[in-house]
Amino acid sequence: MFPRIVAKPKSGQERLVSEGKELGFSVLDFWRWSSSDLLSNATRGVLAEFIVAVALEIPLDPVREEWGAYDLTTPEGIKVEVKSAAYIQSWRQDRLSKISFRVPKTRAWDSDSNRQANETQRQADVYVFCLLAPTEQEVIDPLYLDQWQFFVLPTAVLDARKGSQHSITLKSLANLAHGHVDFHQLRPKVLASTDIHRESIELG
Repeated sequence: MFPRIVAKPKSGQERLVSEGKELGFSVLDFWRWSSSDLLSNATRGVLAEFIVAVALEIPLDPVREEWGAYDLTTPEGIKVEVKSAAYIQSWRQDRLSKISFRVPKTRAWDSDSNRQANETQRQADVYVFCLLAPTEQEVIDPLYLDQWQFFVLPTAVLDARKGSQHSITLKSLANLAHGHVDFHQLRPKVLASTDIHRESIELG
């Protein structure tokens, strides 16, 4: 039996090695090559997780677990799922992208046991939906956090909604979340949303 390998953060200075000799290429070169297009769907999604982790004051060690049942855990133990979307994409567009987020129920996979759960459900306590809001190519930059809008929903709200259980439109999301918050408001919003959810359970 092979135990799970736990990744450790790298500095970026680690080198490729061949025949016992370091080559002139580093992990930083790999990151530049593979992840510089911050507007691509895949990279933007990972960046959104990073931004939310920073906002929620989540330690960056251990490193991101790609196949986790949910994306993040706050210092308070709140399980967070992060979704991202943008009007502007890195490919040629005839029109702005229509904003919607996929929110299907899933079967959780445990990396320690390499087993998938039998029950299908949403794994996190709360969802954070991240919208990169600019609609002009000339100004969009995912590193400028003022360009992002964050919508926070307790998972119980998603479970209880009468609409589609597989996706949610921006209009429906904005109504359920009572609007968006900015980067600095995200942590208190997440904490308040889960507190409200827990209080409703206790009172119910």
